[in-house]
Amino acid sequence: MRTSLNGKVALITGASTGIGLASAHELAARGVRLFIAGRRGSEIADAARAIGRGTVGVQADVSNLTDLDRLYEQISRDAGRLDVVFANAGGGDMLPLEAITADHVDRIFGTNVKGLLFTVQKALPLMKQGGSVILTGSTAGRKGTASFSVYSATKAAVRSLARSWVLELAPRRIRVNVVSPGPIATPGLAGLVPPAHKDTLFQQLASAVPMGRLGDAAEVAKAVAFLASEDASFINGAELFVDGGLAQI
Repeated sequence: MRTSLNGKVALITGASTGIGLASAHELAARGVRLFIAGRRGSEIADAARAIGRGTVGVQADVSNLTDLDRLYEQISRDAGRLDVVFANAGGGDMLPLEAITADHVDRIFGTNVKGLLFTVQKALPLMKQGGSVILTGSTAGRKGTASFSVYSATKAAVRSLARSWVLELAPRRIRVNVVSPGPIATPGLAGLVPPAHKDTLFQQLASAVPMGRLGDAAEVAKAVAFLASEDASFINGAELFVDGGLAQI
């Protein structure tokens, strides 16, 4: 039986596909009043329609502070508060050390660290006492991966931010936790390699997971819903791995 989150107001960024979209479906099914954001306006509008239940889709690039201001102005007008923020927008691509460029670093840190930071900061005036902030980390933040060093560094930074924010937000009883997926069968994972190599990549990744398979975005969504709920009322500053055991061995 799903834990009810009925009446809560939540924002999910990076919600047009993958883990963000699956989490939006999960929270909406539990009674959440939902705002979702993504960089591509048509895709986020399609996602909002597919989720239904009054979900509002807003085009916003979290690395653009003007977009974030516009997003929160709409949430303020429409709902007046937030109970849950799932700062999920992010991504990366693979480059070996000798090929890394300043643009590569700026782009990935711009979304995964700067964008995440200001997503949370600008949400605070709307957040209620006892709210929940959930950040998307990754097993890459704990394990080394060749040609993925910049992305991995951003996810290590996310984990560090959560530890500090737990202390800063303690007076408001706002919990901050990280959900860290392992290899999940999403378009983002598939996009790391040319289409012809996707099956090989997925097989290689699955072989490294103790459970012998990739995860599904819906499995991560259930962990997000747990951290958003009162069932997680004494869980704060944690990193919850949804990885089939990959980062635990």
